[in-house]
Amino acid sequence: MFGGSRGGGGSNYSQLPLNDKNGGYYSDSSDESDEDDFIQRQVHSQRQQMKEQDEGLEMLGQSALRLGELSMNISEELGEQNKILDNMENDLDRASTNLDIVTEKTKELIKKSGGKKNFLIILGLSMVVIILFLILVS
Repeated sequence: MFGGSRGGGGSNYSQLPLNDKNGGYYSDSSDESDEDDFIQRQVHSQRQQMKEQDEGLEMLGQSALRLGELSMNISEELGEQNKILDNMENDLDRASTNLDIVTEKTKELIKKSGGKKNFLIILGLSMVVIILFLILVS
């Protein structure tokens, strides 16, 4: 077909001169070798990147596990502290109720003893006794 012989006979075609930087010709074998080297470097680079990504994912997975454990510990601690706060609230409510009862009983006692008037008289007489005592001692 194009004027050449079929099979292994001589060829009328010659290799095209492709100039490189050195003025020489590229050959098929060096092109294939360069391509193979390039492919090998790319494969190696991709494997290295995948290895680094796997290591990063492993570290991320471990961090996620630690974070999960930490959040569970925090949850347990908050549960315990909520129980303590509930107990304190109950104790405070009881103390407040007891204080209200004592205050009411004190008010009733003051009313039964004659109110503020008698309290002021007792306080005044106590002051007179203290002054007399100080005069006698000096």
